[in-house]
Amino acid sequence: MIAKVFKGIWAGINFSRRLILNIVFLLLVIVFIVSLSSDGDKIMVEDGSVLRLNLNGPIVEEKTYIDPIEAAISDATSNTESPGEILLDDIIEVINEATNDSRISMILLDLQQMPAVHLNKLKQITKALVQFKQSGKKVIATGYYYTQAQYYIAAHADEVTMHPYGSVAIEGYGVYPLYFKEALDKLKVTQHIFRVGTFKSAVEPFIRNDMSDEAKQANRVWLSALWNEYKQDIAAVRPFDESNFDETMADFLAKMTAVNGDAGKYALEHQWVDSLKTNQQIRQQLIDLVGADAKGKSFKQVSFREYLSLVKPPVVFDNPMTEKVAVVVARGTIVDGERKAGEIGGDSTAALLRKARLDDKVKAVVLRIDSGGGSMFASEVIRAEVLALKAAGKPVIASMSSVAASGGYWIASAANEIWAAPSTITGSIGVFGAFMTFEDTLANLGVYSDGVATTEMAGLSLTRPLSDKMAQVIQMSVEDAYQRFLNVVAEARNMTPAQVDNIAQGRVWIAAQAQQLGLIDKLGDKQDAIKAAAALAKLNHYEVKTIKHSLTPQQKMIQDILGTAAVKSMLGSNTATTHVLASQANLQNVVKQLTGEIDKLKDYNDPQGVYARCLVCKVAQ
Repeated sequence: MIAKVFKGIWAGINFSRRLILNIVFLLLVIVFIVSLSSDGDKIMVEDGSVLRLNLNGPIVEEKTYIDPIEAAISDATSNTESPGEILLDDIIEVINEATNDSRISMILLDLQQMPAVHLNKLKQITKALVQFKQSGKKVIATGYYYTQAQYYIAAHADEVTMHPYGSVAIEGYGVYPLYFKEALDKLKVTQHIFRVGTFKSAVEPFIRNDMSDEAKQANRVWLSALWNEYKQDIAAVRPFDESNFDETMADFLAKMTAVNGDAGKYALEHQWVDSLKTNQQIRQQLIDLVGADAKGKSFKQVSFREYLSLVKPPVVFDNPMTEKVAVVVARGTIVDGERKAGEIGGDSTAALLRKARLDDKVKAVVLRIDSGGGSMFASEVIRAEVLALKAAGKPVIASMSSVAASGGYWIASAANEIWAAPSTITGSIGVFGAFMTFEDTLANLGVYSDGVATTEMAGLSLTRPLSDKMAQVIQMSVEDAYQRFLNVVAEARNMTPAQVDNIAQGRVWIAAQAQQLGLIDKLGDKQDAIKAAAALAKLNHYEVKTIKHSLTPQQKMIQDILGTAAVKSMLGSNTATTHVLASQANLQNVVKQLTGEIDKLKDYNDPQGVYARCLVCKVAQ
């Protein structure tokens, strides 16, 4: 009887499983058929059109992996307020294509939704814009207001306009972390901090209530260098010199008092903008310049994402006959194990490098780094694969993006050459170990831990005090890790460990300074690094191949079937559906912000508990 009962239950479960799978399969078939039968919304670029460069999302070196179904729905319902990540390479490709496209007469910079971006990424975008202008085409910037990053791009336009009620916010650069020592003391949390390096300030928020003098000294140097570069670049393209920047509240207050607090008038009088215009005035100006669109309600235009879909093929086919320079992107915090795109896993990033090493057509590799570091162990796993590439006769160029510090520098150190933008933040050669125990916190609640063990090591727990002897062992381990770091850099840079120690100690440097100190070889962007890699491999004709994280067959199938066109044809113009999805995305963003600090704890998974990470480098990304 019992056997029959269980047999019946299993039969029911098995039937339900098959029913669900059949329903899912049927839905996929329906979506696929709809996508084939639908013509979709065809994007037409009229002659003389304006390319509206509306960059409505974080600008990154590599997009963060999301589920294929979520990605398809997100793309299908995206609009001008979409917060999706944008590849820096895509922006440059769009501008370059528009430069040579006779249908595009000008670019309109619509940067209202563009978040903060590091200076080196901004410079690469404006470099492409300058080439666009040199082709004889015009660039106009418009906005309700301009943040510091937005204004950097806008300043390179032929004309900078702003809404009469708008403002320009140029605030400079600063680092103001939160400090938790007093809060942790009140919670009776016992902190165990182990570090090496006078300037290794990553752990200061846990052991101080303010920034140390050493950290202030080091941060002031690289922040000032970054700020000076920003001012010089703006002064070179606007009709004023560097003295126009307000660096004291007294100067800013005096100027605002002179215009009775009118921020728009202040921006116009001090030549931050060329004119103050409403949306209607801008629209009419563009209609007069390029003509009205087919509906006669606005100017002829194509958005950034629309134009990108036209110039970038949905599938890139690898030419098996050509030699390649491979690009491997390492973006994010370095953690142990496997991670998807947009994060750096020691094993997964090493696998990408190994894939390039085993590809006979790949003759050189560019390791593009945008990371403040993380796990020392994972960093070494990646560095070992860089060494393996070199041993295989394939030169490696480390190309630093916004930041390549601490563990980010560790993985770069073994390359044949290290390239960086002048504003790249690097260095931070130092290590630390940190964890907390809660025996006093629990005791305050009347909770205690007690028992027996066969050795003293078996009693290690977050609920029990850390013995002095074990603390000494951990400190020794951290000091050994620091010495290993010094040796790794010394060997790669033809220096002695003592020489490296003099410029290490956890100190952060701007790349222009790091070059003088011997930490990097040359200044240049990603394209410069690719050319350098090809030169080292003695390649005259080559293609660039980005080595990407592979999807599973199931993920690839879903992605292929649930393409944007299919999802969009199903959703159609259902405004309610779109609004629901947008509201859900906004809610997810709020929750993500609230839990962001707690989520960072997952990044501390080094098997030895030792980290090479630069936390103040957050301002760079």
